[in-house]
Amino acid sequence: MIEVTRLNGTKILINPDLIEFVEETPDTVISFTTGRKIIVKESRQEMKNLVKLYRKDIFT
Repeated sequence: MIEVTRLNGTKILINPDLIEFVEETPDTVISFTTGRKIIVKESRQEMKNLVKLYRKDIFT
């Protein structure tokens, strides 16, 4: 799980395996394979780095 911050400041954990895509419009919108979407404070690049770190941690 990775921790992200909603626009209201609430921190939540998400499963990066369910992320379908991330877009900046200008807010960062995470779309999941389930059809659900959330808007977070982290940038698209930060999301990319969080997922990379998560995967590196899992596979080492």
